[in-house]
Amino acid sequence: MQNTLPLVMLHEGKEAKIFKIYAGRGLMRRLIEMGFTKNSNVKMLKSDRGCLIVIVGGSKYALSKGIAMKIMVVEK
Repeated sequence: MQNTLPLVMLHEGKEAKIFKIYAGRGLMRRLIEMGFTKNSNVKMLKSDRGCLIVIVGGSKYALSKGIAMKIMVVEK
């Protein structure tokens, strides 16, 4: 059994693999366009009060913690 956790819980500097995304059609489409797909690698750069800075597919993105709660990952 894989130990999944929301992206918001990933510690700075850690890498993980996206397991599942719980979002509506619009948000899901936007995340897929940005590269947030199942089995994509994601690295947490910074976790601030308001947002997270992550790297997916070689690009940096800022996500709100609300959106990051919808992205389930498996830590490497």
